[in-house]
Amino acid sequence: MRMRDEREAVVAYSRRMAGDGLAVGTSGNVSVRTGDLVAITPTGVAYEALDPQDVCLVDLDGAPVDGHLRPSSEVPMHTAVYRATDAGAVVHTHPLYATALSTLLDELPGVHYLVAQLGGPVRVVPYAPYGTEELARLGVEGLAGRTAVILANHGATTYGAHLEQAYTRSLTLEWLCRLWAEARKLGEPRLLDAGQLEAARIAFGSYGQR
Repeated sequence: MRMRDEREAVVAYSRRMAGDGLAVGTSGNVSVRTGDLVAITPTGVAYEALDPQDVCLVDLDGAPVDGHLRPSSEVPMHTAVYRATDAGAVVHTHPLYATALSTLLDELPGVHYLVAQLGGPVRVVPYAPYGTEELARLGVEGLAGRTAVILANHGATTYGAHLEQAYTRSLTLEWLCRLWAEARKLGEPRLLDAGQLEAARIAFGSYGQR
């Protein structure tokens, strides 16, 4: 099987999405890039029934290369991110809090220093129909200088050097959106300024084990 490891990783992380509150039903999609090929979830298949051989391979233009199922409807979004960034993996989700805030905000502000892990305040881009080149274009524009973007009345997209990083960023984004929503119930949240977020970004450079 071509790209077996990548296909297995796509299955493993796809199966986590519902339990982690990032997707409902067959919504959302996951992909991994190796060279000029992308392993991506098929469209409309329940994640608990997904096997590695069900994962589709497409090229960077979205043309099918291998697989017996139709690839995700969001292939244009994934391939646009790969063409525009150094992403090794892309995760598109429909989480409750990020999607709720997408109907209210133009940007998720610096409510916590973890925003710095996503490159700064996360933009909310205008609505476009799912699976379209327009949505892909808007998503890439919103990702400029960021590793996460919120899609109005739709969901969110994150990317990373590898799938674990991309997925963790999706979890971080949803946690930040939930934090904002809960804080707003109590009052007007204090926000971190650009200097404070930049200091946090620099500090993250030496965080953890080396």
